[in-house]
Amino acid sequence: MAEKKNKDDLFVLADNRSSDAEKIYAPNYSYWRSVVRSFFSKKTNYVALGVLIVILLLSFINPLVSGYTTDAPNINNGDLHLLPPGTTFDGIFYIFGTDHQGDSLFAAIWAGARTSLVLALVASAINMSVGVVVGAFWGYSKAVDKIMTEVYNIISNVPFILFVTVFMYIAGSGFWQLVAAMTITGWIGIAYFIRTQVIIIRDREYNLASRCLGTSIPRMVTRNILPYLTSVIVTLLSREIPSYISYEVFLSYIGVGIDASTPSLGRMIQMYATWMDQKPYVFWIPVAVAACVTISLYVVGQNLADSSDPKTHMI
Repeated sequence: MAEKKNKDDLFVLADNRSSDAEKIYAPNYSYWRSVVRSFFSKKTNYVALGVLIVILLLSFINPLVSGYTTDAPNINNGDLHLLPPGTTFDGIFYIFGTDHQGDSLFAAIWAGARTSLVLALVASAINMSVGVVVGAFWGYSKAVDKIMTEVYNIISNVPFILFVTVFMYIAGSGFWQLVAAMTITGWIGIAYFIRTQVIIIRDREYNLASRCLGTSIPRMVTRNILPYLTSVIVTLLSREIPSYISYEVFLSYIGVGIDASTPSLGRMIQMYATWMDQKPYVFWIPVAVAACVTISLYVVGQNLADSSDPKTHMI
């Protein structure tokens, strides 16, 4: 027969002080610390993040060291053109070989990757900033919703890639021309998605109470709504950056993207395509690097978006 316990062992007398009664005994919670812990709890994220860091370092440091330029070949010797990967010349190891000008293909590719990455980051920063702000007010204000919905219906009927291509044919090839083409209407899809998310949460109880207390619309949007969309914004960003790199590669490949004086992955793929039958490595190595850049950005971005969702922080 189980021993009967004393009631003093089962219950603890609560303190009657009001200050202690208001305390909530719960573990300390930090949102960003939980994001980092959730992200690094998956071993695959170490690999994906490591690959991305290596790509970023090579893209931004190697061009400074190599001094690659498209103005003139680095090696003025016809015998050294289109040498296979692993070629050594004067103590320099050409891990990817040389291109048709005798330049180091390794140096050329990372100079092109830097241009593509900078383009994607600039275009994403502009589109995300405008899209998130406009989408937040679009979803909260019914007056703005009527106007912006009509604007969206008009713009969305024109395929984005078609608009960019026509704009580039009119404005000409160039880095900033391509940035302008990608950002003139690129933010509208982001704004519409954010608008939908805002509509879902704008009529929750705490927002209704805040509205009854006379809180202004800008404060409602910035304090009550946008902080709850962090994971959604990160998810959008994880898709935007790789997509702009893909757009740059495609547009430069068809000759309406980056101009010939600026190295980029798309421009190099277009330039090296003529050598695909004779020296296929010249074409496929830039293609593989472009794929690695987009895939690593997408994987890290998606996993970071999953980790930024508070639901994944529950223990």
